[in-house]
Amino acid sequence: MTTLNINGKEVTFDPQEVEADTPLLWALRDELGLLGTKYGCGAGLCGACTVHLDGKPVRSCSLPLAAIDGGTVVTIEGLSEDGSHPVQQAWREHNVPQCGYCQSGQIMSAVALLEKHSNPSDEQIDAGMKGNICRCGTYPRIRAAIKSVPSQSLGYAVGEKA
Repeated sequence: MTTLNINGKEVTFDPQEVEADTPLLWALRDELGLLGTKYGCGAGLCGACTVHLDGKPVRSCSLPLAAIDGGTVVTIEGLSEDGSHPVQQAWREHNVPQCGYCQSGQIMSAVALLEKHSNPSDEQIDAGMKGNICRCGTYPRIRAAIKSVPSQSLGYAVGEKA
């Protein structure tokens, strides 16, 4: 059995139904119907599948369930039920998404960055967003959105910070 706290709810995966080596991404999408986390490259290189595990951004496509038993996971759905999280608001205000496919991963990385650096420098943004690929090239809007988020606690809608 693998038990996780996902978006504030305890979830147990039975190994007879979901194998222990199943990547977290597929457990989220296929077993729980949380479709905001996207499949991109399948190798943890593009960032589309980024979620938070114990408060840190991780690539869910290459993270087996067995490796994270007991962990706390927050997905894009866990930031805010209605899109009112400050980073989501900044994304809209700056018209960041073009095709939008990478945006849940971009947002999850940005939230982690802003939790660590409330007023990040360009260098900190580059480091914090490294590995999140946007095929549409909206990087200037991503940077502007990150810089516009007020310095405040960015907690999750589902309760306590991970």
